[in-house]
Amino acid sequence: MAIILNKGLLGVILVALFAVGSQRKTDFAWHPYHVSATEIEYNSKENRVEISSKLFTDDFEAVLTKLYKVHADFAGKNMKVQMDELVKRYITTHLAIRTNGKLLPLQFFGWEQESEAVIVYATATATGFDPKNITVENTILYDQFNDQMNIVHFIIAKERKSSKLNYPDRKIQFSF
Repeated sequence: MAIILNKGLLGVILVALFAVGSQRKTDFAWHPYHVSATEIEYNSKENRVEISSKLFTDDFEAVLTKLYKVHADFAGKNMKVQMDELVKRYITTHLAIRTNGKLLPLQFFGWEQESEAVIVYATATATGFDPKNITVENTILYDQFNDQMNIVHFIIAKERKSSKLNYPDRKIQFSF
């Protein structure tokens, strides 16, 4: 079940979760929580939604390796093309945005590493976008962890609404 979160509390949770440990990838990188944060913003001028999802690097590499039976390594400089393909395949099958029941197909834009996390970027053309009827389906890392929490922020015209999904819940409704 989706729960609306206090914006301040959400910020504290995210800072704490993504700040856990300052080790390099080769060091012990265990963290006690399995969480992702996805921000979706409707850009009315460009008629599109712009998406960024932040995941712990080790968790993301583990699920990509498990699902696609290949070694996943975001730090491997010679693996950029392979990682682009794996990330594109994963994000477009584990994140969906609908308005009035109509799927907005995601176009993978890229990814970058930031400390212990990977940030994935995507966009979707917002033809027929209705801010009163938005459904986000987010199953990021559900294939890996049965305690996964996915936080979703949706922003329209500077109004921000946030919610979270706990495994196995998949869908969040937003209405602006």
